[in-house]
Amino acid sequence: MANENLQQLYVDQLRDLYNAEQQILKALPKMAEKAKHPGLKEGFRFHEEQTRQHAQRLERIFDMLGQRPTGEKCKGMEGVLDEGAETMKKYDNPDVADAAMIAAAQRVEHYEIAGYGAVRTFAKELGLNDQEQLLQQTLNEEGNMDHKLSQLAEQVVNIDALRAD
Repeated sequence: MANENLQQLYVDQLRDLYNAEQQILKALPKMAEKAKHPGLKEGFRFHEEQTRQHAQRLERIFDMLGQRPTGEKCKGMEGVLDEGAETMKKYDNPDVADAAMIAAAQRVEHYEIAGYGAVRTFAKELGLNDQEQLLQQTLNEEGNMDHKLSQLAEQVVNIDALRAD
């Protein structure tokens, strides 16, 4: 690429994240529908709304940059979500399926945390303080969701799945 620089990498990575968020928005309603545990259903629905906000923040950043959010396909998220969809079909026991969905959802969260952490750092290095703050806000929310999923797994869902034996 002729104009390779940190700014271009930043924009490309933002596009990748934007596409990832769009894919997640399609997956979350299916996960909420499949979940047995009310707390897990609620968590997936809450995160769907949060994910809409994440996408809107990215759109705001693209506006600040004078760029469009489209153009990249997040193949990594596609793979993580495909694997999660396969997992949802694999287990008939709803308690075990809930535990499997939490594991899949945490893979999604960790992928996002890595991506948002990188672009937040790029924004900081590029002196884009407003964008850095927006990205940090999303990064915090992704980390909080991962923590909530861990708590739900440890306190309820994994215990129910263990009893399914």
